[in-house]
Amino acid sequence: MKVLRNYIIILLAWIVSGLPGFVRAAPPTKEDKAVLSVTVVHPLLEQWPQTVLASGGIHPWQEAVVASQIGGLAIASLSADVGSEVKQGDELIQLADATVKAAMALQRANVARARAGLALAKANGDRARSVKGSGALSDQQVTQYLLGEKTAQADLEAAQATLELEEVRLRQTRILAADDGVISSRSASLGAVVQVGSELFRLIRQSRLEWRAELTSAQWLQVKPGQQARLNLSNGKTIQATLRQIAPTQDPNTRKSMAYFDLPKDPWLQAGMFAQGEIHLGNEKVFTLPQSAILFSDGFSYIFELSGKDRVVRRKVTVSQRQADRVAIPSGLDETTSAVSTGGAFLKDGDRVLLTEVKP
Repeated sequence: MKVLRNYIIILLAWIVSGLPGFVRAAPPTKEDKAVLSVTVVHPLLEQWPQTVLASGGIHPWQEAVVASQIGGLAIASLSADVGSEVKQGDELIQLADATVKAAMALQRANVARARAGLALAKANGDRARSVKGSGALSDQQVTQYLLGEKTAQADLEAAQATLELEEVRLRQTRILAADDGVISSRSASLGAVVQVGSELFRLIRQSRLEWRAELTSAQWLQVKPGQQARLNLSNGKTIQATLRQIAPTQDPNTRKSMAYFDLPKDPWLQAGMFAQGEIHLGNEKVFTLPQSAILFSDGFSYIFELSGKDRVVRRKVTVSQRQADRVAIPSGLDETTSAVSTGGAFLKDGDRVLLTEVKP
């Protein structure tokens, strides 16, 4: 009987446990453990220089084309080559001038002949004027002598003008530098017959180079002449530049504006180089965090911010500049923000952490 009673008790207990509303007692759970011990840092409000990043090529400030003003003559000598530094008026090319000198000698003879003809015509004119009205010469003869004098004067002036033209042609056989600078290209060859207007040399005026930075519409609104820029060349050299002027129009293909920066004379600079630079806009107060507090994921920047006493939340931020081991966050932070300084790569949104230190 006692055994039967025990079976009945067990059966009743099993039946009752299956009834609605019966709730089993849940096993006790432990409190979530801290994932990581972290150090928290507050943003610092600092005075930082504001910059605009841009890139572009290095070009000559202006180029002068050295061409021939006379044609049909051969190059007799070359006095310059690519890289030669020249002064305004220096001789670069001497053309063969024998034919020009011969033509000039012939024209001198024509001038002498015209001068002799003028002397004869003047003598006849003086005689005609002296006897005019006396009947010694008819009025028609007097008129012919006086007109002959004027014609001879015109012939002399024409001969002298032609002689001056030959003298100009002779001077043009010496091709000179139009300005101070450095020769950037040469297409002239010894013995080649030049044509009028054919390019022989190209000269970088004043040996001046400029950086042509391409700016977006937003950057164009921020820059103004006189601002300084620091260029980082591909050879590792750093150069200072000054903004001279900004193009008033945008390129219709790239939708970018051109800014022209004056460059100092430096042996490391060369036309055709590409450079990236920072244009300094002035100083501004911004909140900064150490580089270690910034995490990068999927092309965005994040920080882990302390929420409450021991929880962290992931927050997207925008990084504007970097200096040494600190980064500038232009908006969204204040002095009360608590950002995880190190170890954020091992955290995820909502994790519980153990706070070990708070840094300023």
